[in-house]
Amino acid sequence: MASATSPAMAANLAGKSGVRVVVIGDPGTGKSSLIVALATEQFPENVPRVMPPTRLPADYFPDRVPITIIDTSSSPEQKPKLIAECQAADAVVLTYACDRPATLERLSSFWLPELRRLQLKAPVIVVGCKLDLRDEQQVSLEQVMAPIMQSFREIETCIECSALRQIQVPEVFYYAQKAVLHPTAPLFDQELQSLKPRCVRALKRIFIICDNDKDGALSDVELNEFQVRCFSAPLQPTEISGVKRVVQEKMPEGVNETGLTLTGFLFLHALFIEKGRLETTWTVLRKFGYDNDIKLRDDLIAVPIKRAPDQTLELTSEVVDFLRGIFNMFDIDNDGALLPAELEDLFSTAPENPWSCDPYKDCAEKNVLGGLSLEGFLSKWALMTLLDPTNSYANLVYVGYPGEFSSAFTVTRKRRVDRKKQQTQRNIFQCFVFGARGSGKTSLLQSFIGRQPSDALPSNSERFATNSVEMADGTRKTLILREIPEGDVRSILSDRESLAPCDVAVFVYDSCDEYSWQRARDLLVQVATHGENTGYEVPCLIVAAKDDLDQSSQALQESTRVSQDMGIETPIPISVKLRDLNNIFCRIVHAAQLPHLSIPETEAGKTRRQYRQLLNRSLMVVSVGAAVAVVGLAAYRVYAARKNSSS
Repeated sequence: MASATSPAMAANLAGKSGVRVVVIGDPGTGKSSLIVALATEQFPENVPRVMPPTRLPADYFPDRVPITIIDTSSSPEQKPKLIAECQAADAVVLTYACDRPATLERLSSFWLPELRRLQLKAPVIVVGCKLDLRDEQQVSLEQVMAPIMQSFREIETCIECSALRQIQVPEVFYYAQKAVLHPTAPLFDQELQSLKPRCVRALKRIFIICDNDKDGALSDVELNEFQVRCFSAPLQPTEISGVKRVVQEKMPEGVNETGLTLTGFLFLHALFIEKGRLETTWTVLRKFGYDNDIKLRDDLIAVPIKRAPDQTLELTSEVVDFLRGIFNMFDIDNDGALLPAELEDLFSTAPENPWSCDPYKDCAEKNVLGGLSLEGFLSKWALMTLLDPTNSYANLVYVGYPGEFSSAFTVTRKRRVDRKKQQTQRNIFQCFVFGARGSGKTSLLQSFIGRQPSDALPSNSERFATNSVEMADGTRKTLILREIPEGDVRSILSDRESLAPCDVAVFVYDSCDEYSWQRARDLLVQVATHGENTGYEVPCLIVAAKDDLDQSSQALQESTRVSQDMGIETPIPISVKLRDLNNIFCRIVHAAQLPHLSIPETEAGKTRRQYRQLLNRSLMVVSVGAAVAVVGLAAYRVYAARKNSSS
């Protein structure tokens, strides 16, 4: 694979219109002389203490990206300016003087720790200036810098130069520019001397895309198409043979009878990087849409659909069919479930497994071996689409979905419209689960995904559980339960639109604890009031948990009375311990499917409704009176006209 690129390719693909390099270091280490020698190609006799910004034209280096070089002062009074310049830098050139060992020691005792303290993300180029004055008895640059680079991985490279002798002066800033446009850190682990996992995953995805016949190897034709796509230049047959010969000599499994294998493809890129040809791998990655974090660029996965707060996105039937297909493809043992290793393999072309951490890690039902069923697999995708559509689409693309965003998702109708039409077209329903601590919320979620309450780790943060629910008519709907911690309710309801994505709310209380009921009642009133004030009313159900224990008669009577007063269904008793769930999940979905019913009404809400009804009746009386007056006036005019004509 060659690395021929068009002149402006690096700038365009790296998203850089210019590179800002800041030069720092101890006084007298040669910072300003280095900059002048670069700009004038001669050693300056008189150098100002701090040079003004120096701009190199775009054609100074092959990548054709202009460079702005910022000189700095290390005096204490200039420290705020120095810090500001470092924080604005794309790359930092850190200097020491080859003839002054103390300035070298200051790199690890002051400068590099200071850059870390500033949490600087820019690559660092360490430069030994005044090479012409270095004592020949001194140890080599490699020996000096090896321990420093071991401790400070942010150092991209080290180089020595002489402004007086014009030795390696342009190279200093070429390496600085290269560190920005083609950084090593995202691609290669210097300590392990291997490609980083995210780089491997991206290159694997690119390999699969280019393997048109899906035989696990890139044929000569496929290699040539890859070369033209990335570098706009074909490979000659002798060059292809040469590439495969190099791979086969170093790694026999890198080539088989049909072409270059994935192992060989990865080996080639590791070889390019080891030889300093990072631009080759970066050009490939950027041609396939990757940014410097080795993720797809934002413009490729942005959500182009505008939607109201009470509208959500759902996967289209096309995507569901695609997901069924890849589920079956990676279910190697055909047991109807993806084991953890199979799921990791499925996401091996994504930057990481998106379900390896909360809220997705333990949100769906698994079998005894930790395998995820197809329903659980699709439910997790539904949850990711609900919470983070951009991430959902990105991961669809990573695992091979070829379609556009518009073909992947459909926008649901506004819930306000659903209420007016008294029906919904949604297939995914989100249920907020409220209740006091210890009321049984977590147990409800755990039972939904076939787990014991003890399986859940203690947490004060939101928890999700998702699964499909078979309804009485045989259809299946996806239900997402979102547990709202008691302490988060106030902050959630402070947001006017917090209930907009909620299809139904459940209020859980411990049926043997009167306080638990009182807290559930208070939460119900708060949510109902919020809905009345914002227009985002939601159907509500009350769940009396722990029905296997001795019930509080007062809580039972109060909860029944409150539900009747507020116009919602009486509390639904359940016992997770006895596995007597009273068809609760179907009832939750059923309530969400009828968005105009089961909406609680507070006393204030009743008063407002009665006032509106009275006002409407008053307006109707006025309208009727006005109509009678108009008719009477018209009749009088007709009568008057006839009387005048007869006389």
